[in-house]
Amino acid sequence: MSAGHDLSGRRALVTGASSGVGEAVARQLRAAGAQVAIAARRADRLQRLADEIGAVAQPADVGMSEACIALIESTVAALGGLDILVNNAGAHHRGDFATQSAEHLAAMVDVNLRAPVVLSRAALPHLRSAEHGAIVNVGSVAGRMPVPGSATYSATKAGLRTLTYALAEECRGTNVGVSVVSPGPIATDFILADIDAVTDLTFSQPMSTPEQIADLVLACIADGRVERTRPASTRVMTTLGSLFPALPRALRPALAAKGRRAKARYRRHD
Repeated sequence: MSAGHDLSGRRALVTGASSGVGEAVARQLRAAGAQVAIAARRADRLQRLADEIGAVAQPADVGMSEACIALIESTVAALGGLDILVNNAGAHHRGDFATQSAEHLAAMVDVNLRAPVVLSRAALPHLRSAEHGAIVNVGSVAGRMPVPGSATYSATKAGLRTLTYALAEECRGTNVGVSVVSPGPIATDFILADIDAVTDLTFSQPMSTPEQIADLVLACIADGRVERTRPASTRVMTTLGSLFPALPRALRPALAAKGRRAKARYRRHD
């Protein structure tokens, strides 16, 4: 999908860009002609990617508000302005809520929700000065339908989705589009590096590639649609689940069994 987008002359910042979806988005933005700044905590991996694709590396920990504000300022200075902000950085500490440390719960709120809020607010004046501004938040289907074992993660992604819809309304009629991409499970280290900690329910859903999610991000930049979700079956299930909460509870045992079988297949491929 991204092959049809011409983003020549536009300037973009992608957070969480040292691997996975963020890396795929950065690559596709560069292929579409955009100037790109990439941010993440892992400075070595970030610099290697920047050197490879011709981007500007901006090491940063977006879990801190001061770092978010400084990141926008340094990106504008490096690129000469800002047209596109992709809030992709994410944190997920899995497990029942009662077993989680306060530090892990706070980290998810800071990275998944507070960072996009602060980054978007700091970026908005620059985006409004651009000919075509765009904010794309990378959410999760967990923000459409809460997932047991991921209570705080689900809450932050639901908050990010709500922020997107509210901000999109505030920006309606302006040159700034605001979107959220809400994917199901993605075949990255975010899930596959610790497969046993991931719920069986997660593996019951079709797995997307980072490149497929990056396609959705670029499509949102192009047309400003408020939300895109992949895969279609998961979109339907989460919509029905949010309307009829008893439905996912009834389906959970069968979905978990399906997920366990999928997990076994991934283990065999490792």
